[in-house]
Amino acid sequence: MNKIDKIIALPMLMLTLFGVISCGSSKGKEAQNEEKAMLIKAPEFNADSAYQYIKEQANFGPRVPNTEAHRKCGDYIASQLEKFGAKVYNQNADLIAYDGTILKSRNIIGAYKPESKKRVLIAAHWDSRPYADNDPDEKNHRKAILGVDDGASGVGVILEIARQISIKEPEIGIDLIMFDSEDYGTPQFYKGPYKEDSWCLGSQYWGRGQHVEGYNARYGILLDMVGGKDATFYYETYSASTANSAMKKIWDMAHQAGFGAYFIKESGQEVTDDHVYVNKYASIPCVDIINYDKGNGSFVNTWHTVNDTMENIDKNTLKAVGQTVMEVIYNEK
Repeated sequence: MNKIDKIIALPMLMLTLFGVISCGSSKGKEAQNEEKAMLIKAPEFNADSAYQYIKEQANFGPRVPNTEAHRKCGDYIASQLEKFGAKVYNQNADLIAYDGTILKSRNIIGAYKPESKKRVLIAAHWDSRPYADNDPDEKNHRKAILGVDDGASGVGVILEIARQISIKEPEIGIDLIMFDSEDYGTPQFYKGPYKEDSWCLGSQYWGRGQHVEGYNARYGILLDMVGGKDATFYYETYSASTANSAMKKIWDMAHQAGFGAYFIKESGQEVTDDHVYVNKYASIPCVDIINYDKGNGSFVNTWHTVNDTMENIDKNTLKAVGQTVMEVIYNEK
């Protein structure tokens, strides 16, 4: 090949390579578009409805175990699940708190397609904390919190999902689990002997003995503090290490659905929450969707204070979480 041939051949080679790269890029976009087109569109999650379910719980007052408000709210949640066509299981137990108090506890489970072996569980805790021990005013530390975001928001989202399932079921079986006695953990002011695992008592009980013998699920999704304004949900690190595949699926779906501003694809913090015991005792990978302020390195400023009230609930956040979870479960085969 002479010099002229080389000069002519080089541009031709570059054009050929450009054509291959362009073609590959085009095919990649086509594949992505086809993948999106194959997704089943879930029913529309109604944030107004979820908001109302949260308000109904708040109207009972603090749902602290051993109180009348707790008992009445438990009956309300169970009746709503029954109304929406779920098979309801009540798992009653006497659980021992950090200070020896016997907590009359009740895990409430609503099952859809209970005969199906293909299952996903969605969970939240429905009790509220007996202590506002993170309140800036020390006088409030022994007051019970209303727990509107921390507890009621997750249940509100789940009840709206139940309502939607009653209209149109996904292909797989779904279990909606409301854990009790999650927030009765050792308060900051307690001076007695330290007791391990004083939090998440209801999920510990369920993890050691599920509501159905031989129960299993592909994975679980835990909703905790999912109603706050400008919420951000990072990769919770325990979820990342034990349920990474399910976690990435949820965050990817959130971005596809347009909720990327809420679901941040960055590592957050490891949290002791119900998902830990679902995985530890029931061997089910479980993802914690929990609001975390990475800038401040903490939970939101209403957490475990008397200010965890209805005015802090944002329907946009409820929509982002509820619609994302529904898109995930309706695309399970």
